[in-house]
Amino acid sequence: MIQQETSRDLSSIQKLMSSQQFDQALTELLPLLGNTSDAAPDSQSNDVEALYMAAVCYRYKKDYTRAQTLLNRLIIIDPDNGRAHQEQGHLLMAGSQLEPAVLAFARACKINPALTASWQAQVTIFSSLGNQPAADQAKAQLARLQATPKYLIAATDLLSQGKLIKAENLCRQFLQKNPRHIEGMRLLADIGQQLGALDEAEFLLESAAAFEPGNQQVRIDYIGVLRKRQRFGEALSEAKQLLEQAPENPQFQSIVAIELMQTGEYDEAIDYFDKVLARLPNDSITLTSKGHALKTQGHYQQAVEAYKAALAARPQHGEAYYSLANLKTYEFSEAEIDRMHQQEGSTEHTLMERVYLYFALGKAYEDTRAFSKSFEYYRLGNQLKSHSSGYDAVKMTTELMAQREVCTAEFFASHQKQGNPAADPIFILGLPRAGSTMLEQILSSHSQVDGTLELPNILSMAQKLRRKGEAAGEKTYPEILTDLNAEDLQKLGEQFIADTRIHRKGALFFIDKMPNNFRHIGLIKLILPNAKIIDARRHPMACCFSAYKQLFAEGQAFSYDLNDVGQYYSDYVTLMDHWDTVLPGHILRVHYEQVVDDLEGQVRRMLDYCGLPFEEACLSFHETKRSVRTASSEQVRQPIYRGGLEQWQNYSVQLDELETQLADIISTYPS
Repeated sequence: MIQQETSRDLSSIQKLMSSQQFDQALTELLPLLGNTSDAAPDSQSNDVEALYMAAVCYRYKKDYTRAQTLLNRLIIIDPDNGRAHQEQGHLLMAGSQLEPAVLAFARACKINPALTASWQAQVTIFSSLGNQPAADQAKAQLARLQATPKYLIAATDLLSQGKLIKAENLCRQFLQKNPRHIEGMRLLADIGQQLGALDEAEFLLESAAAFEPGNQQVRIDYIGVLRKRQRFGEALSEAKQLLEQAPENPQFQSIVAIELMQTGEYDEAIDYFDKVLARLPNDSITLTSKGHALKTQGHYQQAVEAYKAALAARPQHGEAYYSLANLKTYEFSEAEIDRMHQQEGSTEHTLMERVYLYFALGKAYEDTRAFSKSFEYYRLGNQLKSHSSGYDAVKMTTELMAQREVCTAEFFASHQKQGNPAADPIFILGLPRAGSTMLEQILSSHSQVDGTLELPNILSMAQKLRRKGEAAGEKTYPEILTDLNAEDLQKLGEQFIADTRIHRKGALFFIDKMPNNFRHIGLIKLILPNAKIIDARRHPMACCFSAYKQLFAEGQAFSYDLNDVGQYYSDYVTLMDHWDTVLPGHILRVHYEQVVDDLEGQVRRMLDYCGLPFEEACLSFHETKRSVRTASSEQVRQPIYRGGLEQWQNYSVQLDELETQLADIISTYPS
């Protein structure tokens, strides 16, 4: 009800602004900001629309100071608001600050490509600065946008606001009448990727590329979706074909470098990054990507130097600060902490750059043992990330508990001797930050085991089944599992083995260490009944807090709120108890603390479960030379240590409610 009234009020204010009645508009806006007059507009208001509209009014009144005060607040609380960055550009332009203005307009377009005014402003500014190539590029983007149907512009705008379902519906309506419209197909593919429909996104982009083989942006998008599906060989082949069209194009060189990283060809990837840097020596994104490649290879100091070079090139590049923090063993100097603080109030940050900065400051203060200040920055980073994640803890609990209703002992008994009999997959699963990378490094040090990645295949398979059931309007996931017959299960098992073969290097066994696969043990055992499953478990408080202070690339949206983390851990334990009951003896539980206390005993236990002979190399796993892509990459290259077991206790005051929430589970956790 309140939202409807607010919308009606803002609509009337918009009409006042359109007729240039800015004083009257402010009279109606200021109460929404907590003010009765415009003497001192409240910069602490969180009303995004009111802040934006008031800033616009003050700019038109040439009261630039008040406009900037409100705009600063708006961008701090909503860094990915494209119109806010556009307004920042207008404000800077009004003050004749052309170079900062064009950067603001560029940020606005990156967030929301449908902002015509920002493209037009870039054309104007670049032309006045004598940068004709940049002006021509912006002009081309403007012409493309002006030629884009209004339906697609509206869908793009909705997408930039995170309104995925509305954007999808609008886009589908357009494509029903224009089924071969390339930009429409690209946009629907983008929406599909964000909704997890990677197979549909791939089909759309593959079709668009067939319709317009010379459309480079379509091919770039297609490479991206192939990468997300971890079809790295195909993505690299497509990237190299793209580069053949323009061998000196730095964007294409960078794409090839990224795909080479995915296929494990890091030396060649670094060579390509160096080619890009030869032409664009201060490109912070390329320097950071090079740092990631060096880190994955284990070249710690060179990675540090690359990240620092990225910061020297662009001090606002929050990802580089976080990349240093994410090395886990790097400690920031006082000067670096001061520089991060200088960036806190910058309006040049996107949402993710601000999130990166907060998490890096959390790690910096943790290392200096300023735990209260450290927690506050972790909280700020998580809060900002949580607002953009759309995670629904109740929905997740409902779905996880539905597994217990569908996947009963009787259900599994009715499917005995079905599925693919392959015994080579070893699934290491559980919660993130529970020690799964360490267990993988131990097992992959064995001569008969290939380490791979956190493979998305099971998650993708479950998502496809979910969408199939929902499309039929009958059953959702996991209920749809009851419709699968012996032939279906056999084919799905064969598909998993075939699709993951690209990650293997010839060993008898291979590891899939996607933690979230614990949600889908029922599906795994139906299609691969002889697969081994290892549940990596860690003390509830240590595991939950470690997840809370880790900024995941994607897929762990529960980790950005302590209540959600606690609920997720509790649901995980409940579901694993169910799997133990209906699949007795099929799952090996390995506690992180017991591995630390008795490495050899736990290694022998895991190898016995997998049917593998003991090898000494598994005890010196930190010496194994292989690329490790997870956040624990530097930690698993060190001998095992107890240092991380009780770090959460430094934050015991801040974690008091979480400890109460998990009290029953903690009381039964092995000491």
